[in-house]
Amino acid sequence: MKIKHLLLLSLFSFVIVSCVKEISNKQSHESPAAVSASMPVSSASTKPSAQSQASTVIKSGSFVSGEHPTQGTIRITNKNGKSFLELEQSFKTSELGPDLVVILHRSDNVINSTKPPSYPLKKGEYIILAPLQKYSGAQTYSIPNKINLADYKSAAIWCRKFNATFGAANLSI
Repeated sequence: MKIKHLLLLSLFSFVIVSCVKEISNKQSHESPAAVSASMPVSSASTKPSAQSQASTVIKSGSFVSGEHPTQGTIRITNKNGKSFLELEQSFKTSELGPDLVVILHRSDNVINSTKPPSYPLKKGEYIILAPLQKYSGAQTYSIPNKINLADYKSAAIWCRKFNATFGAANLSI
């Protein structure tokens, strides 16, 4: 009985390996035009003109640690009339918090205007842009047009669940 199971397993493995090998050989022999013709082309993959790619830096700053170590630079840019908050490649924060969000804050010094250890925020002083995409590296967040950027002087990484500010950056021109 064990031999029968072993033979079935071997046969099954052989068939799977043969199929995978045949598919990979078939794909490598197709012309690039045939491969790209079978893939949908999105408008985002087309290159916009140089004029539409230009972005203007409106404000920028560097993170100061609050509840947890947070570092890196941040900037708010405007591209084609749309504002974005960009965390640069140097950005890094702790992975210890649940429910981390990126916010804009009315204070120009969030960390010193709150109290340790958690540096809690008061309702009405901030607006949430989006959940944090990743704990380090470059990332971009769209800022809704209805937000008046002149009202917000800082950006922060905030743990909504525990009302703890991980780090904040004063945004200046």
